[in-house]
Amino acid sequence: MLDNVIKVLTLEEVELNHYLGLSPSSDWHSVYGGQVIAQAMVAASKTIPPDRPAHSLHGYFLRPGNPEIPILYNVDPLRDGKSFTTRRVVATQGGEAIFTLAASFQVNEEGLEHQLSMPEIMQPEELIDEDQTISNELEKGPDHLNDYFTSSLVQIRQLEPWDPIKPDKTPPRQLSWMRTRETLPKDNSVHQCVLAYLSDYTILNTASKHHGISYFQDNVHIVSLDHSMWFHNEFAADEWLLYVQDSPSASGSRAFTRGLIYDLSGNLVASSSQEGLMRKISKSN
Repeated sequence: MLDNVIKVLTLEEVELNHYLGLSPSSDWHSVYGGQVIAQAMVAASKTIPPDRPAHSLHGYFLRPGNPEIPILYNVDPLRDGKSFTTRRVVATQGGEAIFTLAASFQVNEEGLEHQLSMPEIMQPEELIDEDQTISNELEKGPDHLNDYFTSSLVQIRQLEPWDPIKPDKTPPRQLSWMRTRETLPKDNSVHQCVLAYLSDYTILNTASKHHGISYFQDNVHIVSLDHSMWFHNEFAADEWLLYVQDSPSASGSRAFTRGLIYDLSGNLVASSSQEGLMRKISKSN
């Protein structure tokens, strides 16, 4: 049973540079995007020396993944340089590509540094888990909605709780504390892959809530189109991380979102961006 993040991110090597990943059982008809990003990063990391952490990734979602079918990850070792190593990963099901990833890894170097400061907000100990803040909504909603929140491998605490069935229209920004529910191994590569998993969890909500819509409504179609991340400093994904998210624009049925991720000490550890399809479905369709 894939009941924690580490099990989800454990891949089977089937041949050189080819790895097989499984999905947790779920009532959802497609694979969670963060899972595919993270598993692709695990596959890429297996071909990288341990002294080269990832510094960026860029992925495109091509087709929805079927959670009932294993995902095959094919790693293309594009380049091994003195400072940087580049990998391309293609995830396939049934012979068709569902996701493609380009990731770059770098030896640790010292250099000039600066960062934007973390906003001063309530600490996670002052808040409660998301599934508790929306317990009334979960009781009224369909079974798959309750399953989505109560069986989540991620612990989320929102600064501004929301109704996932009928959200209020809010400014296109949100602040979320997040971490895994289990303790992780002390391996920087593992924590980077896990953060890739976490980073897709709430970011597109930043745009959809601004329009009073959500994934859980029948009259909208909301899916991730692409996802990028940049890793700035080491961190622990099993400790609280603040996800500062906003959505500067939505047009052409696409929403653009971005995020800054801080640790409890205020260090900016990673950044993200994502464009997602955000389309209203007419009753005639």
